Order: sequence, then C-alpha cells, then structure tokens
Amino acid sequence: MPVGPGKYDDLCTQARLGAKAQGALLLIFGGEHGEGFSCQLPPELLMLVPSVLRRVADDIERDGRRAMGMGDA
Repeated sequence: MPVGPGKYDDLCTQARLGAKAQGALLLIFGGEHGEGFSCQLPPELLMLVPSVLRRVADDIERDGRRAMGMGDA
C-alpha cells in the first residue's frame, strides 16, 4: 500500500469526514486523473481491510450474478 497522499486523497478526506468515520478507502475507476485509490486508516484498522474487502467482493459478486439473472449460484 502506498504511503503518503495519492491523487484522490482530497476526495477520500471529504468522504471520511462526511461519514464521520475513523477511516476510508476510496477506489476510482475512469476518474479525471485516471484510475486510483486513496486509503486513510489508523494503524489499528489496517488489519481489518482484508476481511472487509473480501466481504465487499462477495456482495458485489452476488449482486452482479443477480443482475445478470444468474441467481445466488
């Protein structure tokens, strides 16, 4: 994971502050400055990232299958 602010760090800060969150991950696809991401997490939350991303990926995959008429399989 890169250290220091990325090209979308300002937007990540806005999202984190707006959500009154301890941390935020922002993924950008086809943005003004190309693809990228920003991560703002205190060290104690860093180890939660893999499990959260796995859960999100499972949700996205399930929703994609439903949208394609493939059910939950």
